[in-house]
Amino acid sequence: MIRFREATRADVAAVVALLSDDALGARREGTELDAYLAAFDRMQDEGANRLIVGEVGGRIVATYQLTFISGLSLRASRRAQVESVRVASDRRGQGLGAAMFADAEARARAAGCRLMQLTMNATRTDARRFYERLGFTASHIGFKRDLS
Repeated sequence: MIRFREATRADVAAVVALLSDDALGARREGTELDAYLAAFDRMQDEGANRLIVGEVGGRIVATYQLTFISGLSLRASRRAQVESVRVASDRRGQGLGAAMFADAEARARAAGCRLMQLTMNATRTDARRFYERLGFTASHIGFKRDLS
């Protein structure tokens, strides 16, 4: 049984390992934890930004970031942005992803959100099928611009 909880600073290394545990992440993530720890501290300071981990038998096997965004559009709806979704490669296909999104939805509803949204890399075709099975629709086109 998976148990979800808010991450602590002590969980950052395990989360980075999950972020690196696929073809895209292996190319994008680093091994120096100082930047990740500083980012975690900033997330904690922001208040509406949560890093969630899922544990099975004391091992962190899943993670996602949940950010609550207040806005004026859609009749001043609050929305939940889901990012950095990962399940350990040896635990995929076991229902952990669906459990993770049930957890995210419960947290979003409890925070007064009317909408849950996410972005994903267009090359992740398996992830797209998964999100569509959960009821997400590809309703928008997203753009990114590197500022580094």
